[in-house]
Amino acid sequence: MKNKRYDILSPDGFSIFFDKTFKTKEDAMTNFFEWKKRYEQQGYYSSNNGRVALNELEQHCKLIEVD
Repeated sequence: MKNKRYDILSPDGFSIFFDKTFKTKEDAMTNFFEWKKRYEQQGYYSSNNGRVALNELEQHCKLIEVD
């Protein structure tokens, strides 16, 4: 039996970590908040559907379970 792994999808539906997955939801979210810091200087995340305010970014991303 394979252990569950977790990933986070961007507002555009792509993994924000590329080939990296996480053992726990908590670990994935910790890494999400670190990833989000990359956008602090510009003040928003730029998606294909327009700008996403950083305080709304978590609601536009999706935590998923992967095999």
